[in-house]
Amino acid sequence: MTKENNTEMEKIVSLAKRRGFIFPGSDIYGGLSGTWDYGPLGVALKNNVKNSWWHDFVDSREDVYGLDAAILMNHKVWQASGHVEGFSDPLVECTKCQERFREDQLEKKECPSCGGVLSEPREFNMMFETHAGALKDEDSVTYLRPETAQGIFVNFKNILDTMQPRLPFGIGQIGKAFRNEIAPRDFVFRAREFEQMEVEYFIRPEEWQKHFEAWKEVMTNWMQKIGLDMKKVHELDVPDNERAHYSKKTIDFEFDFPFGRKELYGLAYRTDYDLSKHIEHSGENLQYVDPETHEKLIPHVIEPSLGVDRTILALLASSYTEDEVSGEVRTYLKFRKEMAPVKVAVFPLLKNKPELVEKAKEVYEMLRKEVPSVVLDTNGNIGKRYRRQDEIGTPNTITIDFDTLEDDTVTVRDRDTAKQERVKIEELLEKVR
Repeated sequence: MTKENNTEMEKIVSLAKRRGFIFPGSDIYGGLSGTWDYGPLGVALKNNVKNSWWHDFVDSREDVYGLDAAILMNHKVWQASGHVEGFSDPLVECTKCQERFREDQLEKKECPSCGGVLSEPREFNMMFETHAGALKDEDSVTYLRPETAQGIFVNFKNILDTMQPRLPFGIGQIGKAFRNEIAPRDFVFRAREFEQMEVEYFIRPEEWQKHFEAWKEVMTNWMQKIGLDMKKVHELDVPDNERAHYSKKTIDFEFDFPFGRKELYGLAYRTDYDLSKHIEHSGENLQYVDPETHEKLIPHVIEPSLGVDRTILALLASSYTEDEVSGEVRTYLKFRKEMAPVKVAVFPLLKNKPELVEKAKEVYEMLRKEVPSVVLDTNGNIGKRYRRQDEIGTPNTITIDFDTLEDDTVTVRDRDTAKQERVKIEELLEKVR
């Protein structure tokens, strides 16, 4: 990572904490590596991302059904899926300072911290193990799920029985997943607790290429819609020896983060691997029966998988902007309006003038009935308020001044250009929409 990119990443992390987007987990106790807490603006941004994804991938389609599966599952699920035996990373330990690393993330065969000699690699299973119930024995063992997909596969029969879907159809889910990463790093990019947005789309095997291309287009369109910098998005056709064991074809959408080009999303053709494994291990009949021809088959699966946290980081990296206004460097987040945590901020020009504050409250109350995420900001002088709203990505600010009391016009400022114009209060709703 270059010094310039390192500085950009530091600025993004600093802004995220300073403005209430993302805080280190357990901060007052020195933190817990690989955990992050989302503040008020971070939660709003996260919800905007998830709502947009759910609309485009689930609600707007007649062929996708929603699901919210439990985080804790019977341990036999993870035995059947191959996670108990095969969900691991190569772990090496420095013989001098005892720090641990993932071998595949090291550029040199020496400790990056102290230069010491590294141990031979050993496989480290990344699942968090716990126990369900009062007794700790083999039967009580369970895991915090390392992926959301298995919750969909074990509910495949339930969806068939209750919704009677026709092939092709999908099951979509947003949920938490957990991986005991050896070396969490790069802010929220690689964390131990994260959130996934996934669809498992069930198809006839001979039609997989058609549906694979269709879902690739859906993913690309959504990335453009939410405002990712598409010049930083790249497609990688994952080679045979690097694909997951269940995949016959995988495309990674990679993104140019400040710390380098890394995987953002994945699109995989999982064949019938998962359903076949659960049929084998559970003894349940998970076949699909065509209601017209009575043909029986185990559907194959196309999986578009997107991470919420990596989306947040990519949005911050795409929108982080610096320019110059009145001879001073200005920082702002150039969010699309749909993604912005705050859509409009209303200011009284002076917070110590009751008549301006009262008028600002009137305008604020009028707007909040029609426009989501409107705030009334009276903290600090007007310049500080502009800087604060720019940094959190608010598209428009509205200032109530003494002219407002005379002619019912306000000053509307555009975040991206910093230009201001007078607008009648009665025209505000149309303007900010």
